[in-house]
Amino acid sequence: MEFEPHAPSTPHPDSGVVWARAYQTRLLISDAAIIVVTMVAAVFMRAAVDSTPGVMSELPLIVWLGLGAIALVWILVLEAFHTRDWRIIGSGPNEYKRVITACMTAFGLLSVTVLIVEVGFPGKATVVTMALGVVGLLVSRWSWRRWLTTQRRYGHALSRVVVVGTRSEIDYVVSRIKGNLSTAFKLVGVLTDPEVNAPTTAGTPHPYSFTPEEVVEAAADLGADAVIVAGDHGFGNDFIRNLAWRLEGTAAELILASCLANVAGPRIHFRPVEGLPLIHVEIPQFEGGKHVVKRGLDIVVSSIALLVLAPLFLLLALIIRAESPGGAFYSQVRVGRDLETFRMFKFRSMVSDADDKLAELQTENEGSGVLFKLKNDPRVTRVGRFIRKYSLDELPQIWNVLKGDMSLVGPRPPLPSEVRAYKGKVNRRLYIKPGLTGMWQINGRSDLNWEDSMRLDLYYVENWSVVGDLVIMWRTFKVLVNPVGAY
Repeated sequence: MEFEPHAPSTPHPDSGVVWARAYQTRLLISDAAIIVVTMVAAVFMRAAVDSTPGVMSELPLIVWLGLGAIALVWILVLEAFHTRDWRIIGSGPNEYKRVITACMTAFGLLSVTVLIVEVGFPGKATVVTMALGVVGLLVSRWSWRRWLTTQRRYGHALSRVVVVGTRSEIDYVVSRIKGNLSTAFKLVGVLTDPEVNAPTTAGTPHPYSFTPEEVVEAAADLGADAVIVAGDHGFGNDFIRNLAWRLEGTAAELILASCLANVAGPRIHFRPVEGLPLIHVEIPQFEGGKHVVKRGLDIVVSSIALLVLAPLFLLLALIIRAESPGGAFYSQVRVGRDLETFRMFKFRSMVSDADDKLAELQTENEGSGVLFKLKNDPRVTRVGRFIRKYSLDELPQIWNVLKGDMSLVGPRPPLPSEVRAYKGKVNRRLYIKPGLTGMWQINGRSDLNWEDSMRLDLYYVENWSVVGDLVIMWRTFKVLVNPVGAY
């Protein structure tokens, strides 16, 4: 059966297409302004280096044209690398990565051009200024992203989506979308199979549909920007192709939600072979070059941190000992990589005989699984509550990082009693070193239940990267300023 493409439709007033266009315009204006200011600053910088008075009035026309050409090429390269693509704006690392790659490409083109025409411009001072321009672009994108995140908290700047699939697949996709601002999606409808026409986690479903025509009609009725087909949709092999044909010319696009749970994007590679879209999934590696880089980063950062934080260590030690009898530090046996045990150090936040009183509090345990958590633990001192709130009690673990027992980023270091209770796949979290911070630290800490904590740790173990570690460390600083789930 041949399908005729729909006539172009008008986006919904609350459509993601509308806000995306306005947001892209703002980014273009701010990018252009920063690049122009950078070019003007380059002239002043060179004048300062060459000690040339009145440089602005004496610059020949060819230099101004050259500056204009550089600015234009820079802006065009940012566009060519889709740095303002609505699919990645506000997404964080991907957006920043594209901006940096585009800028490096623009600089490469500039360098080659300078060598070919054999001119002295732009000079070292200009190169330094342009590097600062890159920083300005990144700061601008970061500021716009914060504004965008605020808008999304109030339900604005979200793309309207309809999810299609079976009940189980829809539940999984919806659970990942709802409340997650990074997805930038607002669920407006669900199309499920006829056998399960009952409320899902998304609410009351739209009447089920099996044909592409009905899906497109439902999407149009709901003003959807996209149709998400969830995993094994169960509608037949030709469904995706026919649906894509029917969506041609409409305001909605097609998104396929893979059923590859807990696999990060960098591990997934697509390779079409004779019309067959093959998905390559990299097997996790627990040895090799990137682990050497991770250890090098641990050594450098922990060494510097110990030197810089030495006065704070001394101050906290004096305050802790002044409030309650006992040593300033507390050590506990924890389990590291490959079941190797080590002594983990912390600033003492409880009374000195806290371990002896643990048995008395077991009946009041508020934790789940094998974790012991008590929000108002009577063993915690006043100073202890403060240093726990801002994670200052964890600082001595920097020494564990330098020694090699731990890493800066990794799973939460477990107790031997917890490890003895592990079953099945949970043991995989011991394949790499535990961390001073990690996914659990930036996603709720003590507010997490046992299952969520394990899920985050296992996700990290199989998908970690050096860039991802840097992002987690940055987000950890933000959590320390605004503590959540710390007690």
